[in-house]
Amino acid sequence: MEEDAILQKSLKWLRDLSKGNISHELEALTLEGLQIVHAQKGSIHCNFIVPTRASDPDGNWHVGAMATLIDDVAATAIYSVVDHVKLSLDFSISFYSTAKIQEEVEIEAKVIGEKGRLTQVVVEVTRKGNTELIALGKQWMASDKKGMKPSQVSSKL
Repeated sequence: MEEDAILQKSLKWLRDLSKGNISHELEALTLEGLQIVHAQKGSIHCNFIVPTRASDPDGNWHVGAMATLIDDVAATAIYSVVDHVKLSLDFSISFYSTAKIQEEVEIEAKVIGEKGRLTQVVVEVTRKGNTELIALGKQWMASDKKGMKPSQVSSKL
């Protein structure tokens, strides 16, 4: 039962970010319209239609906006496991393709390892329908305080 409560808290945190209820406007803009399809401890699956506001000059999904979304969905997957938001230590993204504005994509984050206060998560962004890989994010996150709560973290950026 407690596991479900932690999962629900982590999903509420992500929804609040996407609505601009917490953190900065940048995250609300880059997460606008994010739909959580399935979630369980350590795994989040979302659908997302790339908003016009997240465009680069060529009409593609801006890589900075994509990085923000990957970072926040990764943090949510970790939050669902450890009941708090951690700080990014190592964050890398490999870009394989572009996504156009108004294109629908899928985002899947999975916690793949824990060691002490360190947690690793992998996030795949794929084109909806044909599962073509758009980006692959890998992130190590750490807690500087045991039990740090989301209200103690002002932004993931």
